[in-house]
This record gives sequence, structure tokens and C-alpha cells, in this order.
Amino acid sequence: MSLPTVAILLVTVLVTTFISGIFGMAGGVIFMGVLATLVPVASAMIIHGSIQIFSNGYRAFLWRAHIDWAVFRRYALGSGAAVALLFALSWRPDQQMVYLLLGLTTLLVWLPKRIVDLDIQRRFQAEGAGFTVQALNTIAGVAGPLLDLFFVRTDMTRQAIVATKAVTQVLAHFVKVVFWSYPVIAASGAADLPPWWLMAAAIPLSMLGTTLGGHVLEKMTDVDFKKWMRYIVTAIGAVMLLKAAGWM
Repeated sequence: MSLPTVAILLVTVLVTTFISGIFGMAGGVIFMGVLATLVPVASAMIIHGSIQIFSNGYRAFLWRAHIDWAVFRRYALGSGAAVALLFALSWRPDQQMVYLLLGLTTLLVWLPKRIVDLDIQRRFQAEGAGFTVQALNTIAGVAGPLLDLFFVRTDMTRQAIVATKAVTQVLAHFVKVVFWSYPVIAASGAADLPPWWLMAAAIPLSMLGTTLGGHVLEKMTDVDFKKWMRYIVTAIGAVMLLKAAGWM
């Protein structure tokens, strides 16, 4: 991995974790898009997942008092079912498919309530979120916009939304790392995994970005939080679709 590539990745980690520190999402989509451009898909998934585990874990720690653990436990049940299905199918997308899935996923935030009326606090919806989000996160690398559909219409505060989403994403990204690492290790051993020193350098930056984003979150209102979240994610999705079409 060249020095310019490493530099781009580390700067991207700082910027995207800052964004995610504010909105609990969006940064992961950007980071996944950059990774898919610079390194093979499997490496992109492993790097992204490893850093997101620490980024989301630190965000969950910062806002731990606001985590809805009942929602998380139900989410984990659905996630377990998705894991079993994914390992049974063992399908992994190529680069263009990753861009397409990222782009389409971001557009989900605009689905009208009359078509999809989701609320993760309702009966069985946390389990459904766990299944669908885990499946998409594992094959596309990111599922924040889909997860957001289950949170945006709840009566939870912005702090509770960010905290609870963070802890669910620790689980989601851990599964993703295992799913994509297994074939790499089975084919050629651990030597072909991304270098440990890249993770060691990225983790402190992810914690810094998360902390700085948290300060901005505190100054926002719940209304502004939910409004800006949609527009930012949509802009990112448009870029991903252009890349999938080969126009960027």
C-alpha cells in the first residue's frame, strides 16, 4: 500500500468519523466509497469494518447513558438470522455492485411514510431491522440509511438515536469483518489481510473525529438533525450511483 493511499485513507477516516459523530451515519458511506476506489473489495470491507467497530464503539461509549438496550437486544436477534443466511449463501459483490448498493441504500431515506412506516420501537421492527441491516451492511459495506428509516420517525432524542445506532453498528461491522476475512485467510493466510499498522494509525483518528462530531451534535436541535441527515445522505448516494454507472 503506497504512502499517498495511506495518507488519503487516514484523512478520510478523520473527516468521515467527524460526520458520523454528528449524524450517526453518512460518514461510513463516504469512507466505503473511498476505500472501494483505492483497494480491492475484500480489503475495503475489512478495513472499513475494523475502523467502524472502534468508531461506533467509541461513539456508543460517549453516549452510553442514552442507549436503548431493549431495542439492541431485539435487533441482535434479527442480526443472528441474517448472519446464518449470509454464510449459507456465501455471495460477495464486486466493486461496481458495491457502488450501486451504496447509492440505492442512501435513497431509502426519502421513502414516504405511507409506503414504509417504520419505527424500531414497535413490535417486531427491531428484529426486522437487525435482519435487513445486517444483510445489507455485510454485502454492501454500509447500511446506515436503511437503519435510519427505523429511527427517523421514533420519538427518541438525537442522542438516543446516535447512541443506539452506534451499538447496533458495532455488531454489524464485526460480522462484516469476519465474513470478508474468512475467504481471504482460507485462500492465502493472514498475510493478505490489511496491515495492522494502518488500523493502529486510523483508530485514534476515528476517536478524534467522533469526539469533535459529538460537540457539534450537542449544539444541534432534533429537527435540524433529522433534516440535514436526509440531504447529506442523498448527496452522497448520488455520487455513489454516478460511480456505479462509470461516470466518475
